[in-house]
Parts: sequence; C-alpha cells; structure tokens
Amino acid sequence: MKTAMKKLLFVILLVAGGLVANAQKFGYVDSQYILSKIPEYKVAQDQLNQLSIGWQKEIEAKYSEIDQLYKAYKADEVLLTEEMKQKRQTEIEQKEKDVKELQKQRFGVNGDLFKKRQELVKPLQDKIYNAVQALAERENLAVIFDKSSDLTMLYTSVKFDKSDEILKDLGYSTGNNSGTNKTNNK
Repeated sequence: MKTAMKKLLFVILLVAGGLVANAQKFGYVDSQYILSKIPEYKVAQDQLNQLSIGWQKEIEAKYSEIDQLYKAYKADEVLLTEEMKQKRQTEIEQKEKDVKELQKQRFGVNGDLFKKRQELVKPLQDKIYNAVQALAERENLAVIFDKSSDLTMLYTSVKFDKSDEILKDLGYSTGNNSGTNKTNNK
C-alpha cells in the first residue's frame, strides 16, 4: 500500500510541477490612461467635439426652422384652402424627414462622426495595439487585458500594469518618475 501512495504522490507532484512550469504570464494595460497621455489623442478629441457641436447646431437650426414653419402654418391655418394646407403640411413633413436623415448621416452608426473618429483615433489605437503586441512578445506574456474595457477586473496589481511601458515604447512620457500613478483597483 505504501508503494501505491508513493506512486500517487509522485504523479501528483509531477502534474503540479508541469503546471507550474507551463504557467502563463499575464499583464494588463489601461488604454484610457495611455490615450490620455498621448497629445495627439487630445487634439483628435477636441476636433471631434468641435465637429459634433457644429453639426448639432446645424440640426438644431433646422428644427427651429421647422418649428417656425409649423407656428406660421397654425397661425394661417384658418385662412388657407385645403390644397394650401396640404401643401404646407407636406413641406413641414419633408423638412422633418430631411433633418432626421441629416441627424442620422452625422451621428448614426456609420455616420460622419463615426467615420471621422475612425480617421483620427483609429491610427492611435492601432499604434497602441502594435506596441502591446510587441511588449507581449518581448516579455513572453500569454495575455494582456485592458483594464478600461468592459472586462471586470476585481483586483489588479500594479506590478503587472504595462501601461507606462507601452507609453515609453511609443515615445511618450508618463509624467511620473516612480512607476505608475494609478491605483490597484479599477
């Protein structure tokens, strides 16, 4: 019986040793932190905000025009023939349809704002992704998580945070000399 126990213990130690030898290394980055340290990202965000504000004002002006047309129609309604009423209602409905289409064109799923964001921000995100991939290969990391994504990270140890290394690899200063300035928990 002792021999069977020794064999079982040996097998358990062998399996445990194999698991330790094949242990995967992990790291994480905070892409929002990284982007906040890149001046080009702030410029891109400012540009996107200005475009968005301008387009929103354009749409609000068109809705205001429609509101004025509707008020004028209501004021004149008693004096208008049926044909004139129909014509003015059709004009108002067409303008509403046009402004809704413009709103969709500017802010829709594949609208102008989305396309401009892709044009301005995607190259920065691609640079970060390439730097993360290079870091993972250089440090032989199996997985790098993004702390700022929807992935829930209940606890993160600063020693596994690779965000400042990514910034350094990209040629940006982290703004602190003693490692990361972020807290351990998200």
